[in-house]
Amino acid sequence: MEDTPLTQQGTGRAILALEDGRIFNGRAAGARTRRGGEVVFNTGLTGYQEVFTDPSYSGQIVCLTYPHIGNIGTNHDDEESPKPYIEGLVVREFSPLASNWRSEESTQQYLERHGVPVIWDIDTRALVRHLREVGALRGVVSTDGTSAEALVKEAKALPTMAGQELASRVTVAKAYEWTKGTVDLSAERAAHAATVGATGAGTAVAPARAKIVEPGAKRHRVIAYDYGIKQNILRLLVDHNCDVTVVPAKTSAEDVLALKPNGVFLSNGPGDPEPIHYAVDNIRKLVGRVPIFGICLGHQLCGLALGGRTFKLKFGHHGVNHPVKNLLTQKVEITSQNHGFCVDPESLPSSDVEITHVNLNDHTNEGMRHRSLPLFSVQYHPEASPGPHDARYLFDQFTKLMEGKS
Repeated sequence: MEDTPLTQQGTGRAILALEDGRIFNGRAAGARTRRGGEVVFNTGLTGYQEVFTDPSYSGQIVCLTYPHIGNIGTNHDDEESPKPYIEGLVVREFSPLASNWRSEESTQQYLERHGVPVIWDIDTRALVRHLREVGALRGVVSTDGTSAEALVKEAKALPTMAGQELASRVTVAKAYEWTKGTVDLSAERAAHAATVGATGAGTAVAPARAKIVEPGAKRHRVIAYDYGIKQNILRLLVDHNCDVTVVPAKTSAEDVLALKPNGVFLSNGPGDPEPIHYAVDNIRKLVGRVPIFGICLGHQLCGLALGGRTFKLKFGHHGVNHPVKNLLTQKVEITSQNHGFCVDPESLPSSDVEITHVNLNDHTNEGMRHRSLPLFSVQYHPEASPGPHDARYLFDQFTKLMEGKS
């Protein structure tokens, strides 16, 4: 029986080769090339474009456990950065067709245009079980016909994620101002419906551009360090009446303080935190001088700056349903996460640092605050793009900290 257009994606074949010799054969989509990196899995049920464009995935091949990917296409408003940062994509079913009122480009066209290879029609459950058992592995996705034997050799020759300093690879080249707030989807849908009504049912129209919520009066000047920052973080800072300037990862503490900020934000990002010595040194100079809020890699860098250590997790936390307990309120939050390293809470000086959040799956550290200075950080992504909104209160806490409230 001939395959239908929904499941047939050309005739190309693809290979995923892991460093331990495990081979997965499937069909090719995206770009015809080969790319290598650490193979990880993400358990989210939605938000694949946000995953593609999260700079924290730089150097990684991502396997999405949700089985059907590509069916809603891609659009400008769902990007977390101007381009995808994943090295390759692994999925069960990849749809060349897009069926969504917000779609501007098919997922196939989007990934092909950005040079990202896709392997699909493989047993993703078998791959995930293997990674959970042995840990994250280096691998290569090939859609260009390279032999499996050669790909295994390439995978073995790749650098391990431990020891890689990737923040300087993904950071912005120069400082810029960010002024856009949260995308108003209800306004976008209404505008799109009006356009469709004006042109007649069944007429193809370009999706309406999202209306951006106008920010309120600016009250707080925030300098955001870009170690691989996601745009929804910046949108939420604007929503909380912040005047945001994004600066490169290596910007000195002296230059930041010269901008007279009310607060400093330390962003998410890829790679191992321990080699980012310049960031740790800058944070130490900033602590006590200005309120600080860090997430993900920024959280890990805070841990190092406060005298702690970090370690690599077996296969990391990547998904939108990780339960985290807030030890201050005794409430459980469902969180969005993407990280492969963690702060060792036992290494932190208890006289200065209080643990505020803990992961309920593996009891790793998910948050901390300084006992006397205005600094707090969390391991997960409170902007949750994609994911639940349980942790957005942290932006309110940052605002109160900048207002001098405990």
